[in-house]
Amino acid sequence: MKKEKIEKPKKVKKPSIVPYLKKYRGIIFLYILIYLIGCAVDIFLTIIFAHSIELITEGAFRSAIIAFAILIGITVAEKGLWYSVNLIYYKYSNKIMSELNLDLAKQAFKLNSKSYSDHDTGTFVQRIVEDPARIIDNLSNLIDTIMSIATSLVMFIYIATLNIWVSLAFLVIVVIGFLIEYYRMKFRRKHRSIVRKKNDKIHSLTTEIVRSEKDIKSLGLEQQLSTVSKENYEDYRKSRYKMDIANHSFWATTNFVVNIGTLLVLLLGIFLMDKATISLATFMIIYSNRGSLWDLIHGAGQIANTIIDIKVSHGRMFSLFDEKEFITEKFGDKNLENVIGEIEFKNVSYTYKEYEYINPYEQKNNSGEGNSNTNSSDTAKTKKPKKKKGWFSYEPKLVSENKIFENLNFKVTPNTTVAFVGKSGSGKSTILNLMSKMFEVDGGEVLIDGHNINDLNKDTLRRTISLVNQFPYIFDMTIEENLKLAKADATQEELEKAIAKASLSEFVESLPKKLETKVGESGIKLSGGQKQRLAIARALLRNSPIIIFDESTSSLDNFAQEEVKKSIDGLKGKSTIVIVAHRLSTIKNVDKIFFLDNGLIVDAGTFDELFERNEKFKSMFLAENI
Repeated sequence: MKKEKIEKPKKVKKPSIVPYLKKYRGIIFLYILIYLIGCAVDIFLTIIFAHSIELITEGAFRSAIIAFAILIGITVAEKGLWYSVNLIYYKYSNKIMSELNLDLAKQAFKLNSKSYSDHDTGTFVQRIVEDPARIIDNLSNLIDTIMSIATSLVMFIYIATLNIWVSLAFLVIVVIGFLIEYYRMKFRRKHRSIVRKKNDKIHSLTTEIVRSEKDIKSLGLEQQLSTVSKENYEDYRKSRYKMDIANHSFWATTNFVVNIGTLLVLLLGIFLMDKATISLATFMIIYSNRGSLWDLIHGAGQIANTIIDIKVSHGRMFSLFDEKEFITEKFGDKNLENVIGEIEFKNVSYTYKEYEYINPYEQKNNSGEGNSNTNSSDTAKTKKPKKKKGWFSYEPKLVSENKIFENLNFKVTPNTTVAFVGKSGSGKSTILNLMSKMFEVDGGEVLIDGHNINDLNKDTLRRTISLVNQFPYIFDMTIEENLKLAKADATQEELEKAIAKASLSEFVESLPKKLETKVGESGIKLSGGQKQRLAIARALLRNSPIIIFDESTSSLDNFAQEEVKKSIDGLKGKSTIVIVAHRLSTIKNVDKIFFLDNGLIVDAGTFDELFERNEKFKSMFLAENI
């Protein structure tokens, strides 16, 4: 009996920068070829220049003039080559970088809400915007350095053919320099990613301070945030200073060795000229290439630094595709055409888990730093973290967990308006996040029209549900452009209807530019109520059968709250409306209220019914209206 072949699961190919470079391999080949020709021309210029000097010392002035004329011609050609190289670099490096930015941004769109809540803003900005720029610049620097080293090596070989003793002296200095560089690179590798992580932290903090400028001033938080900023900046400064000062010490040592070594080589050259072992032209070639010692040693260090930076940037950049750290949204393949808006939770369980994501190399480096009591036996047992092709194996570490729901059950009838109320932390917003699939349930099912939302495709889910957050994001565009984000082909009539339903018509008509008015970054030119109503109008344009309002009036004054409440009331009976409310007075007219307490629905009914029979609900309402 033949054994059935068990198919091995296909390995998921990790994304890398290689496909982006392959796309332009012809241009990259041309870039390197022109670069090689330029380097060869540089070597040729050095030899001709040395020969010209020798002709002058011999009194062959006519021949020297011809040699210098050739030098001028070759120099002009050389400048043309380097100009071409730069043109190619600027044009195509920006193309590759833009493609990387776009693909990383697209991947960020695929991540679930938990991935965003687990990471700060700086994490995404660095990976999407800054790391691609770093990696492209470093790849160019790598080519520059390799070519510089190749040029220096060719000159060394040429010098070796002229005089073996000079080349041996050069070699001794280079070996000493390499040893110093080896220890410098080892130190830098250890501390580089730690510094980058702390840089991310201050980047996020600075972004938050800029965005919350009004809150900081109005609450008088300047001193407190200055203290927090100082601590974070100081932490970054110390780490950066430690790395920079060590780096500088290594460089200073290398520089000293190279400078003294160069002088000794030139002294040897003079001695050999005195003995008539080498000619003046040979000495001039040695003199002209004295900087090659530095190029070789510095180049070796630069290659190592650049490769480290490329690996760090590459690992960070493409970690957005790593499901261990950045979890993507998962959708089914079922398409629903006519959704009526019934919602049901069946035995739903959900636990909020907080993870910490640590680069194991940083963890390893930090574990022994400044800790003299580290147990050596424990250290010996620590496994070396796996690393492959610039990827760091991030293992999420569970920091805390909080069970929100266990076997939660309820049903929302189509085209009704319901509200979820309860104390902070009772699970109101979590229900909305599970309902809109921003969070994934641990157990049980969330159903829309009897279909598990995990089976629905992305298009069905997104067009079925519209969500208006407590603090909706309004983009730095015109009112019309903000609205058309929800429906690009919306007609003028559709825009006006959405604005009217959101009780925003009067405000828009009062503006000199009407719909063409720019609202500023985060809608800074609008009041809180205007932002909410614009967000409602944007949601209405999508004509979704289910519209969710998450604490949409909690941050508004009474007048703005009433305006938004009118907007929501105007939708009754046309869609399934789900509201999470902080103020109970805003949900008096809903069809049904679910009252939550410690992750359980302890009561449900109309406002009047709950007020009559539920003492906790009654106490909450009375406390709100004292």
